[in-house]
Amino acid sequence: MPAFGFPLLVWLMAAVAAAAVAGRALRWQWGRPARVDWWAGLRAVPRRYLVDVHHVVARDSQAARMHMLAAGGLLAGSGLAALGVIPPLGASRLWWAVVALAFAVMLAGAFLVGARRFPVRPARLSGGRFQLLPVLLLGYGLGGFCLAAGAAAGLPAGRAVLAVTAGCGLALAWFTGKGPMRHAAAGTLHLAAHPRPARFAGQRDVALQPVDLNAERLGVETPADFAWNRLLGFDACVQCGRCETACPAFAAGQPLNPKRLIQDLVAALEPPGPAPAYAGSPYPNARPVAGRGGRHAPIIGAGAMIHPDTLWSCTTCRACVAECPMMIEHVDAVIDLRRHQTLMLGAVPEKAAARLDDLRDTDEANGHGLAARADFAAGLDVPVLAPGGRADVLLWLGEGAYDLRYGRTLRALVRLLRAAGVDFAILGAAEKDCGDIARRLGDEATFARLARENVATLAGVGFSRILTADPHALNSLRNDYPAFGGRYEVWHHTAFLDALVAEGRLAVGALSGQTVTYHDPCYLGRYNGEVEAPRRLLDALGLARTEMARSGARALCCGGGGGAPLSDVAGDRRIPDLRMEQARATGAALLAVACPGCTAMLEGVTGARPEVRDVAELVLAAWEAGQGAPAKRAALELQA
Repeated sequence: MPAFGFPLLVWLMAAVAAAAVAGRALRWQWGRPARVDWWAGLRAVPRRYLVDVHHVVARDSQAARMHMLAAGGLLAGSGLAALGVIPPLGASRLWWAVVALAFAVMLAGAFLVGARRFPVRPARLSGGRFQLLPVLLLGYGLGGFCLAAGAAAGLPAGRAVLAVTAGCGLALAWFTGKGPMRHAAAGTLHLAAHPRPARFAGQRDVALQPVDLNAERLGVETPADFAWNRLLGFDACVQCGRCETACPAFAAGQPLNPKRLIQDLVAALEPPGPAPAYAGSPYPNARPVAGRGGRHAPIIGAGAMIHPDTLWSCTTCRACVAECPMMIEHVDAVIDLRRHQTLMLGAVPEKAAARLDDLRDTDEANGHGLAARADFAAGLDVPVLAPGGRADVLLWLGEGAYDLRYGRTLRALVRLLRAAGVDFAILGAAEKDCGDIARRLGDEATFARLARENVATLAGVGFSRILTADPHALNSLRNDYPAFGGRYEVWHHTAFLDALVAEGRLAVGALSGQTVTYHDPCYLGRYNGEVEAPRRLLDALGLARTEMARSGARALCCGGGGGAPLSDVAGDRRIPDLRMEQARATGAALLAVACPGCTAMLEGVTGARPEVRDVAELVLAAWEAGQGAPAKRAALELQA
């Protein structure tokens, strides 16, 4: 009977795993201090694991079953076997029958692990040591089942079985610090010490943390510049490849793969020298780098781990973050690295540098005069709030107001607000750029200045809520500005118009006979969770709505976020072309949008395609139809 042999093996495995994890922990402590509420974090781990993590894992039902059986059986079987050192339990045949059942569950999961990798491994799954994982799981699971079942039947343990079980089990234990099982321990600690604990329990946390601009070093240059729990988070990566599948830059053939990025950050923790072997999908069109890490070695540069083009390819769409089952914060790492490149080195792509210069000099990203922001409203007599003035709704125009195309959207919105009797006004020349583009490009200093000055301006006028048609401005005002003293109720125009229609304040007619598909802006859907209001509006207009292959919080980015159009990193294709392909596949005649950036990117696609319309323009056409205007005239109104 394995009354001593098997339980002692499990305890030995625990000791080996602890030693392996301790070795990684020595690397984590290289990072900067970070405040962690360990008591609250550890208590929350079961819920975070069983609810939040599995909410993401369950999107792939086969992976969910595999993980539940393999991980659950491994933990239950090993834990119960370890308790066999207690004499009454070790001598109980019933106890060992329960242990055998747990290992039978693990075996089922191990077979599913193998089925995902053999005979053909999907490209998104890493190979190398990961290909050994199903073999080790099968060996340990089968050995554990045989030993436990033998003990339940009163049979002696075979030495060969014990040897195979020990070999596979000890290899798995060592892999918790040095291989594909690293996410098991690091992931648990990561869930407890997560840098964004507000992300859990169904909450949303997307605000970037401000930078101490008086610090000697700004942003992240070396692994030691990351907070220690960020380094821990990188080690939680299981290399499942979900992030690379979701990444628009990867799909377009730009030199970015979120999985490889995280693994390069893991490799940067190794002592100076060539990086450990990586067996996953590479960066598309990868730029050559030395691939050398080290505690105080620069991460970005041709002579370092990651090429600058990889860093600047990111659109900050957060698709990788949303798809990561271990809830790793890829975008935070990208922004931290960009901050050092921008603030300390001035190493910004040429077009982006020009845009930042305009922002610093004129408070506007294209160098336009602030007074010209309201030129779109010529003839509409839009009220402007003077200091001390008040309106129920403050309409925040945003950077795109200077663009003639976005001006059509704003004109439609203004006419609808007037039709609904909304008391609204704009800031006029007092409205400065919200700073979103500066922050995403790493210029925290310019963003902080603009945020403080806009907060001061807003403090001088009275309003109940802010309304904007720009999701990037919405995200800054709603999520980033509170850290600078500005806390506001901020509405996106689709949600506001949806409420007006629902309240009966805006009567709309039917635009029947047309099919429409809706593109979710990343900063509205993924960042701020607003996916239903635009769809309710479109349905209320009588349009036949159909969904693209990727929609809602999992929609494909248009390619316009994070300063990507300014970084202008070449790939095989353009991201908006990929998104338009998905729109064409629906057969819809109209592509509804709700962001000036998305409008610009998608209207720039050439060839036959759906007609791009902002939701506000479609609502105006329906309102015109409801007022008795012929559909043709209503359509012409949209062109004005």
